[in-house]
Amino acid sequence: MKVGFIGLGNMGGPMAANLVKAGYVVTGFDPVDAARALAAEAGVVVAASAVEAVVGAEVVITMLPSGRHVLDVYQGADGLLAAAPAGAYFVDCSTIAVSDAREAGALVVKAGHRALDAPVSGGVVGATAGTLTLMVGALAEDLEAVREVLDPMAGRVVHCGEPGAGQAAKICNNLILGISMIGVSEAFVLGEKLGLSHQALFDVTSTASGQCWALTTNCPVPGPVPTSPANRSYQPGFAAPLMAKDLGLALQAAESTGTSASLGALAAALYREFADGNGSGLDFSAIINEIRDAS
Repeated sequence: MKVGFIGLGNMGGPMAANLVKAGYVVTGFDPVDAARALAAEAGVVVAASAVEAVVGAEVVITMLPSGRHVLDVYQGADGLLAAAPAGAYFVDCSTIAVSDAREAGALVVKAGHRALDAPVSGGVVGATAGTLTLMVGALAEDLEAVREVLDPMAGRVVHCGEPGAGQAAKICNNLILGISMIGVSEAFVLGEKLGLSHQALFDVTSTASGQCWALTTNCPVPGPVPTSPANRSYQPGFAAPLMAKDLGLALQAAESTGTSASLGALAAALYREFADGNGSGLDFSAIINEIRDAS
């Protein structure tokens, strides 16, 4: 299958590169010069526009910052839906509101194409290694039709339900992640105050009931997990502004469904403040520094 790839940034660029490594002809576009240059070095055929990138593409993958970006690039006489060949598979890997994903999916189907929302988890490291988890909302037959295209980018592909379900799973996952990272960070700061070494606390909690991804993979202190961003001055990784965005989407969904999310609301407020301040260019695990400073 020929693949059109829109959005070649920190996540989309490595994902497109892995498709090239797997033997696919990938034509891509990004408005940022540096992103296009890196993609070209990886073997992506760089188009002059998003529309040009999807001409003749059987699969169109988008990795964009927001639902508005997705909806805007899809629609209109010069949009992707009009430019792609009939029956193309539109796979949106962006993290956007569930309502936007459902609206985008409806537009895709109305235009005579196939719709899949497939947000990802795993960060830049997973995108580069091809080990992302893809949470897919799609008809079962549509997922099976494009699974071979998704596999080079993913360590795991999970079918979550019909279009929109992938985004629902993503925001629920990141609600857990944001809350748990704050909890892990508070525990390490408390451990410091009580005289525990980082390694001792990690050795206990990583094999006890406090074990979680925020601890064992993205540990917020340097040392115990050599690959965590804490060992690289908290260079992302998964940037704090993205966590703030995702928690905002989770709260939006909670409000629209009448779901009580007290811890989620607090985590969203803490990450929004952090992202707007000292954490703007840092990994989300760097919130431990805010907790330490406040202690």
